[in-house]
Amino acid sequence: MSIRIENVSKNFSAFAALNQVSLEIRDGEFAALLGPSGSGKTTLLRIIAGLEVPESGEVWFGRKNVTEAAAASRGIGFVFQHYALFGHMTVAENIGFGLTVMPRASRPSKKDILLRTNELLDLVQLPGIGGRYPSELSGGQRQRVALARALARRPRILLLDEPFGALDAKVRRELRGALRTIHDELGLTSIFVTHDHEEAFTLADRVAILNHGQVEQFEKPKRIMQDPASDFVRSFLA
Repeated sequence: MSIRIENVSKNFSAFAALNQVSLEIRDGEFAALLGPSGSGKTTLLRIIAGLEVPESGEVWFGRKNVTEAAAASRGIGFVFQHYALFGHMTVAENIGFGLTVMPRASRPSKKDILLRTNELLDLVQLPGIGGRYPSELSGGQRQRVALARALARRPRILLLDEPFGALDAKVRRELRGALRTIHDELGLTSIFVTHDHEEAFTLADRVAILNHGQVEQFEKPKRIMQDPASDFVRSFLA
């Protein structure tokens, strides 16, 4: 599923979080939104997700204008930085939650939900832990569960907001590889927010570098390194 952002602007009081941002992410691409704190990358991700509404501009998924569509109707998976798992639910219940709250007419059976949950635990390399609770898991394991939950309803678009920010360097490296493998295996279109340029350049097909609510450059990592588009990009990557 391709994603097209056309002239999107968003203000918070007097602060311009995004200013006429346009970019297009190809079907099956892994893109990173990279920039310092306050650059607008998370705001842009939340607008794509439907969690924020732009003041102007449009968001398209393929040929469908989703600018005013509710988040729940967009068919996306979203992974947050701080897991957002339900502490009173088991791992299996957390992963299957999105399936259990679907309308009755389209809701899978309990057996199918269990099968899907076990399939996803295998995918994120955590087989057999469905009966545990989040408090019994390491940070890396919790984030793998959060990823599995985001994939439960078979989204075509996966959005990730600094999902490895709370993890140590070794675990981050492991999860980067796992995330990229899952993206490729499932044929997703993925957008990953980070302030770490090594992480962005390792994971992404193309990287959008944001500064003060505008896109300074959107290119393949090698191209950005060889030919920075502005003094800001050059200094940010130094």
